[in-house]
Amino acid sequence: MPSKKAPNPIDVHVGSRVRLRRMMLGMSQEKLGESLGITFQQIQKYEKGTNRIGASRLQHIATVLKVPVSFFFEDAPGSPEDVPASGDSQQTSYVVDFLSSSEGLSLNKAFVRIEDAKVRRRIVDLVRSIAGEDA
Repeated sequence: MPSKKAPNPIDVHVGSRVRLRRMMLGMSQEKLGESLGITFQQIQKYEKGTNRIGASRLQHIATVLKVPVSFFFEDAPGSPEDVPASGDSQQTSYVVDFLSSSEGLSLNKAFVRIEDAKVRRRIVDLVRSIAGEDA
């Protein structure tokens, strides 16, 4: 019996970017699956990187999610931009991870609706204080 191979890091990254964009649009896995003519279970497998997304399917996903195909490869492991010149790629990865969480996405959506810059600054200071980080 063949052993299960770990998913390719690129497939995992592309899947996480599909999930990020889907969540940014407030779209369910079911809705994305319906738009593509596949099941939500298949969307789950794509998002986890357990199933590789073919080129034509990725193009279709990009169209449905209203992003260029290149969106799914931004900050991908092994890409030229991934060479840490100043630690930016780690910071970008952190932001993507944060926005991929439901809490991060909710917080971001609410935060950008706050029009007063002083209030936004005070909220950032409050969160830093709660987290024990010096402002």
